[in-house]
Amino acid sequence: MFEKLKKILVDELSINPDDITLSAELAADLGINSLELMDLALICEETFGVSIDETKNLITVGDVVDYLEENANN
Repeated sequence: MFEKLKKILVDELSINPDDITLSAELAADLGINSLELMDLALICEETFGVSIDETKNLITVGDVVDYLEENANN
């Protein structure tokens, strides 16, 4: 799941792949703003078949991976 998310971050949000770790904070470390976070949530919903109602608990890349692993249909 981490590798799939990393590919999305690189391809869709132009994040440097070297900066993406499980402990990297989406805003503080990767520079993702609130609009980009919403875009990421929508892309994850479409890609993984999940529903992300709130993004406030998604602080790190690891948080997103954990959420996707717990809720993904595929």
